[in-house]
Amino acid sequence: MTGHINLQLGWPSPSLFPAAQLLDSASSILTSEKKTASSLIYGPDAGYEPLRQSLAKWLTSIYGRGSNLSFDRICVTNGASGNLDNVLARFTDPAGGYTRHVWMVEPCYFLACPIFMDNGFEGMMRGVPEDDEGLDIAFLRKALRESDSSGDTHTPPRKTGERYKKLYRHIIYCVPTFSNPSAKTMSLRRRQELILLAREFDALVITDDVYDVLRWPVDPEAKYEHLGHVPPRLVDLDRTFEGGPKDEWGNAMSNGSFSKIIAPGVRVGWAEATPAFTLALSQVGATRSGGCPTHLAASFVHEMLESGALEKHLHETVLPTFRSRYYALLEAIDKHLVPLGMEISTGRPYEEGSTAAGGYFIWLLLPEDLAGRGASLAATALDKFDLKFAYGDMMQVQGEPASAQRSAKGFGNSIRLSWAWHTKDEIIEGIERLAGLIVEVRNSKRP
Repeated sequence: MTGHINLQLGWPSPSLFPAAQLLDSASSILTSEKKTASSLIYGPDAGYEPLRQSLAKWLTSIYGRGSNLSFDRICVTNGASGNLDNVLARFTDPAGGYTRHVWMVEPCYFLACPIFMDNGFEGMMRGVPEDDEGLDIAFLRKALRESDSSGDTHTPPRKTGERYKKLYRHIIYCVPTFSNPSAKTMSLRRRQELILLAREFDALVITDDVYDVLRWPVDPEAKYEHLGHVPPRLVDLDRTFEGGPKDEWGNAMSNGSFSKIIAPGVRVGWAEATPAFTLALSQVGATRSGGCPTHLAASFVHEMLESGALEKHLHETVLPTFRSRYYALLEAIDKHLVPLGMEISTGRPYEEGSTAAGGYFIWLLLPEDLAGRGASLAATALDKFDLKFAYGDMMQVQGEPASAQRSAKGFGNSIRLSWAWHTKDEIIEGIERLAGLIVEVRNSKRP
């Protein structure tokens, strides 16, 4: 097999796109005078209400744990990245100095850094080391306390009045389940501790919950009968843990998206938080002027949910395909890379006897003799092997020297691989090329 292999790309492959189901959904909308009238207008600020209702039912079936989620906790978005931008615009005030820092679990999703920077947080982003349970909570507590004790802690916000009833002192950003990039899942204990910490320090925990549904048994011989269990989302814990939210705004917001499970081009996602939070979020200026940013596509997604087409597509196409690619990747790593000294790092199981795997990524530790060479390895791989992968130094918190130092001593000596884009055969060849790269680099160092 020849051709470019990109194991960095975190996109679902086009062969998985449910084009026929989307066409059926679009036809159902556009051949109905009533549905057409409600889907081709600007749309309500909080988004297409039928989708908000069907989302509430769907999320209840996945996360409810005995309690129904109300649709007033949900507003429709144009995806996790666009919504992150809106949350920062609505609930933070870095220019006035009221919002102190953005805290990012590192290794971090590096493409989130420019979103924070565009919202005024350049030089204000801080890394929080990831431990085997998903986050070093003691480190974060100490850093939050030091942040609040430094400088003028009584700076009045620039954003004032009825429009900005709530601003947060800190933002904590993480991908708690099958994390991008490290593939770790934060333990229940860490999630509970993080919610209590956020309430104590007036922080908003923003979680990208885009991989939760993409899960399957670790054991390749296990029958696939259900999605398995992952810990409750942080937004669910904020809703229920230790008496529930401390005020009407809460301290956690879940960023959801259909990009990974339908297709990125549909540009449909959702935010879930307290009703007060999602209502305020839906009042961002651009939405108030132009309506929900993804109104027509949202109506198509609703039809897929209501008809059962989405669940069928997930269980018959997406999950079996990803599961088989995941096993192929693990087998190839075990055969070709482990003998060369590479090691998978996924952290401790989030609960005793945990049997769920999932997400999009695998995080590999480089052997000692290649430590610090991630960037050069990636460059050589692309030049000589037509292979692309992400390396640890990319995952620094941009602009923070301490994060660069931690990368040099730890997480920078790793690479991230994705199974989402390529076929099984291409994935296996990609791992073979990676093994060839390591052998060639080692041979070149010998006298």
